Amino acid sequence: MLRAYKYRIYPTKEQQEYFAKVFGCVRFIYNKMLYDKIEHYKETGKMLYNTPAQYKQEYTFLKEVDSLALANAQLNLEKAYKNFFRNTKLCFPKYKKKKGRQSYTTNNQNGTVTLEDGFLKVPKLETRIKIKQHRT
Repeated sequence: MLRAYKYRIYPTKEQQEYFAKVFGCVRFIYNKMLYDKIEHYKETGKMLYNTPAQYKQEYTFLKEVDSLALANAQLNLEKAYKNFFRNTKLCFPKYKKKKGRQSYTTNNQNGTVTLEDGFLKVPKLETRIKIKQHRT
């Protein structure tokens, strides 16, 4: 059984900067991959199968953030894209905007995400983040 938890975090200035980078990179890769899919479809009439790894050479800043967050952005885009073509009554995938609530999804592989004594450890961030559990 898979479980999801929501927590309110209280990051330091350095941690806020890291999260801003992750949010920006996740939004960037989603939008870039969507744009490339649209252009490829216009040119060939076929669906493009692209991955975040294909963009890391050209956009080196993508290497600074959690690769699983980027992979989850790809999965979200693929799901939205396939759902649209399965049921055209649904809206075509939209570009992500900077405004509004920012979030990303990561995976816990080999203990990369841990929770101990009111602190959360996430990938690519050396220090732990103070948290408070949020009930929904």
